Amino acid sequence: MLGVRPVINANATVTVLGGSLMPPPVIKAMNDAAAQFVDLPELNLRVSERLAQLTHNESAYVTSGAAAAITLTVAACVTTESQAFPTDAEIVMFASQRNGYDYSARFIGARIVEIGPSVDELRAALDRKPACVLWFAGAHYAAGALSVEEVVQCARQAGVPVIVDAAAQIPPVASLWRFTRDLGADAVIVSGGKGLRGPQASGLVLGKQAIVDNLRVHTSPKHELGRGMKVGKEELLGLLAAVEWTLAQNEDELLAGYERIVDDWIAGLQGLPGAVVERGYPSEAGQPHSRAVLRLTRDRDEVVQALWDGNPRISVGTFNLPPDAIALNPQTLQPGEEKTVLDALVRLLRSGEGQ
Repeated sequence: MLGVRPVINANATVTVLGGSLMPPPVIKAMNDAAAQFVDLPELNLRVSERLAQLTHNESAYVTSGAAAAITLTVAACVTTESQAFPTDAEIVMFASQRNGYDYSARFIGARIVEIGPSVDELRAALDRKPACVLWFAGAHYAAGALSVEEVVQCARQAGVPVIVDAAAQIPPVASLWRFTRDLGADAVIVSGGKGLRGPQASGLVLGKQAIVDNLRVHTSPKHELGRGMKVGKEELLGLLAAVEWTLAQNEDELLAGYERIVDDWIAGLQGLPGAVVERGYPSEAGQPHSRAVLRLTRDRDEVVQALWDGNPRISVGTFNLPPDAIALNPQTLQPGEEKTVLDALVRLLRSGEGQ
């Protein structure tokens, strides 16, 4: 493909590698959509209604990725009947959850108010009547923050909406309704191109009807904030097919398959020179499955680069790990690739014996 080599992805559903791979029903749905014209606003509404029904939510909206979903959902909370954005809008976030997606929340000029893991601090921030609380799901965001249950309880008393970013929190598929229907958050944001295995340039907002109605005020085909975050008919039907496909899978069986791969990696890597292998749980995004974590005595970056430069090209994880560690993630592998990854690592580690 234009001289760009394909990658065996033992890393994660990261954007830089293309998110995830779409199953055949998703590709077919996108191809079918591409072959005909349609009233796009009407299709958008019908897809939203179907997604809301499938996910046990009041309403739903397909966006051009999870980052765009943050911007549009914050915009829905900042404005109600008007398309104009006030200059004094505030978004409450835990200081420990500040991250690279802050820009999506600040896109409309809202100011982020940081708080610590204190109910008193949260209540004081809510007394200022912010536009919303933005809470990030995942094990790597849990430290230094109150639980979503505590946040929802306080925010509900103050009449302030809670947005949960759960972009990478599938599996479990219950993330589609757990934060909203079960725990009472006003909206949850999920990536379409990660665990759902839909189009990478898609995201999903699920939750209260009022938030989605306000969100639509700013979206294409209107010439408003979301015009540049346009979603095509291909992404609409592709993401709907991805949700339907995901809900039809046996998640317990899927997760058990991941664990078998990790078991085989650990067995195959134990005792190799220059490395100690251990099970890492949960995944880098807090998903309920393991990874194989390898602690290296040789330079970690050299190992990562050697795998990347090899044939086939292999990507492994380093996010949120010690500087001597790499992680092997089973989630993004195709059948048989787990053995290719293991064989490449065994050859590489044995070739470096004595370093």
